[in-house]
Amino acid sequence: MRVTFLGAGSWGTALAIMLAKNHHEVTLWSAVESEIDMLKTYREHKNRLPGVKLPDTIHITDNLEKSVKHAELIVFSVASPFVRSTAKNVAPFIKDGQKIVNVAKGIEDNTLLTLVQIIEEEIPQADVSVLSGPSHAEEVSIGMPTTVVVGSKTKETAIFIQDVFMNDRFRVYISPDITGIELGGAVKNVIALAAGVIDGLGFQDNTKAALITRGITEISRLGVAMGGKAETFSGLSGIGDLIVTCTSNHSRNHNAGYLIGKGKTMEEAMKEINQVVEGINSAKATLDLAKKYDVSMPIVESINEILFEGKKADVALNELLQRDKTEEYPDLSW
Repeated sequence: MRVTFLGAGSWGTALAIMLAKNHHEVTLWSAVESEIDMLKTYREHKNRLPGVKLPDTIHITDNLEKSVKHAELIVFSVASPFVRSTAKNVAPFIKDGQKIVNVAKGIEDNTLLTLVQIIEEEIPQADVSVLSGPSHAEEVSIGMPTTVVVGSKTKETAIFIQDVFMNDRFRVYISPDITGIELGGAVKNVIALAAGVIDGLGFQDNTKAALITRGITEISRLGVAMGGKAETFSGLSGIGDLIVTCTSNHSRNHNAGYLIGKGKTMEEAMKEINQVVEGINSAKATLDLAKKYDVSMPIVESINEILFEGKKADVALNELLQRDKTEEYPDLSW
C-alpha cells in the first residue's frame, strides 16, 4: 500500500517506521526544513526518537503535492495546532474519496471542533477516520505490543485502515464511534495534566486512582452529550488512553503537569518540555464544550484555573475535595 504521513514528529515517525516494516511504500512529509534535513542525513529523529533508525525504504520529502499524489492512504500526524493549516494547504491535491486517518489528538480552541471535523471542513471530498488508543511513540517505534482503535464512517474504510496498520505487535480494533474516540483522545490530555500536578504535589496512588476514575467520568459525560457512545469510554481510546497518559513518563502532558505541581508556571513548563503539550491547547476548549453542553467537569475546570488564572495547585485540589457531597452515579436507583 502507498501510505503518506503528513507530519514527522515522534508519532508520525514511529508509525511510518512500523508501516515500512509492514512492507508498505511509505512517504514521510514535513514542513520543517531542519527536520527534513535531520531525517535525510541521519535516518533518525534525533530529537524525538533517538537511536531508532528509519528503514531505507521510507521516502522523506517537503513537497506536499508530490507526497500525496499517488497515496492510497494519507495519515495526518501533525500536532493538533497545525491540523487546519496542513489540511487547507493539501486540500487542492486531494482526490474525491481519498482515505485519510488522523492520529493526532485535540480540540480547536476557537471553533471547538475535533480534528476529524477540521479535516472534513477543509477537505470535504475526503473519507476521514481516526486512530487512537494507549500508544506512546517511544514504545511503538521499538515494537512494544500496543493496541489501538480506528473509528470510521463505514466498516469498509475501518477494515481497510485496520489491515494497513495491524501486525503481530500492533493490534487494531475498529469502531463506528468517531466522536467518542476523538473526545477520549483529546480530553484525556487535560486530565493527564491534572495527574502530573498531583505527582508534582507529592501525592501518591490513592489520589492518582481517584483522579483517573473521576476523570473518565467527566470525559464520558461530555462525550455522550456530544453524541459519542458510552461503551467507547470504557475502551482503548477512553480509559485505556487515560491510564497510559496519566501514569507514564513518556507523556508530555503528565510531565508538564508535574512541573506545574512543583511550582513552575504554564509557560515555564511548556518551555522545559519543548514539545506541543496537547492538554494545554485543549483545556480551554474542553471547558467551553462542557459549558455548551451543560456538563459538569470539575477537574477540567480546576486545571483551567491553574493554567490560566494563576490558582495554586494545592488550593485547587483542596477545593475539589471539599465540594458538596453527592452520589457517585446519581442515575442509579436505591
